[in-house]
Amino acid sequence: MAMRKVYSEIKGMKVKEVPNYVKPMLSMGYVKKAFQKGLDNYNSKYIQTDSIQPLYHVCFGGMAFSYLVALPNERRHLEHQQHPKEHGHH
Repeated sequence: MAMRKVYSEIKGMKVKEVPNYVKPMLSMGYVKKAFQKGLDNYNSKYIQTDSIQPLYHVCFGGMAFSYLVALPNERRHLEHQQHPKEHGHH
């Protein structure tokens, strides 16, 4: 949603105006404030309402993270298995 807002605001600007618009958004203070606002919104939406959603977020996030961590190793194994098949070995 926020990206749509930024895009719609940038869309009407001239190219020379875009860096002056984007540069303050990349500052450490702005990023910290935006992150804190996101945490506050998450807290009020899920934690304060005693929702089960945070548990789902942790479970599915953990599954996705473990998949991404294991992916390079699995790809190496698949490439290693494929190599003898390409060269006529069993």
